[in-house]
Amino acid sequence: MDKKQLTPSLSHEELLQLKRWNTPTVYNGWEQITQHDPAQAAINLEATTDFMPQMGPMVGWAVTLQIEPSQKRHKEGVARRSADYRDYLAGMPGPKIVVVQDLDKPATTGSFWGEVNANVHRALGCVGTITDGAIRDVDEMTNAGFKALARRLCVGHAHVVPVQWDCEVQVFGQRVRPGQLIHADKHGFLAIPPGEEAGLLEAAVFMDQNECNTVIKAARSCSGLSRDEMLKKLDRAMSAFGEAARERFGDAGEFGD
Repeated sequence: MDKKQLTPSLSHEELLQLKRWNTPTVYNGWEQITQHDPAQAAINLEATTDFMPQMGPMVGWAVTLQIEPSQKRHKEGVARRSADYRDYLAGMPGPKIVVVQDLDKPATTGSFWGEVNANVHRALGCVGTITDGAIRDVDEMTNAGFKALARRLCVGHAHVVPVQWDCEVQVFGQRVRPGQLIHADKHGFLAIPPGEEAGLLEAAVFMDQNECNTVIKAARSCSGLSRDEMLKKLDRAMSAFGEAARERFGDAGEFGD
């Protein structure tokens, strides 16, 4: 397979700052700058499980892979196939998140992920995976510093080898292409559409501050107020939230008209 060269559109420093925020906060910022439907684009549309929530968010550039553990035929030429796949990984910019489509879905036959692959991928600059299949060796993967969002746990690996990589994949109801910026945590994942990375961090920080300065501030200071006073205070705060968002982005956001 031809190896594409991708140039990251954000600096490593920006990625580190994005990692300080949870994925819903980053979504709130992205929602203000996207040209896509925030109800359908970029987010997982099916339930995910974060098996290492204590590791916090992960941020990186998507590298993609398809597997089909039920099919023994894929093991023909496995050494060459696996070497080619590792060469692809090594040539892509990091930090990287491996997005894996399990072609056996909805069945779960085996896991690509375990202690060995977690350590190998960590050495190749990958920080974690999103797979709509299974993982195993959770403690050992955690010890390797490799985070995983997956559908379930399983015991075996079956006939799992790289089938196709550097291709568009579909996981948890969302399509992901190589090179997309991924932000993921215990809530799920956000795969930023190409071209919408710039301004993401600034938008996320602004919207978080906007919430704190308006609606949350008002809600946390309602003690002792009458019912009417409390409702009026919250109404004013939500209007202020919407005005601030509209002034900055042209859209009133979650609480505005």
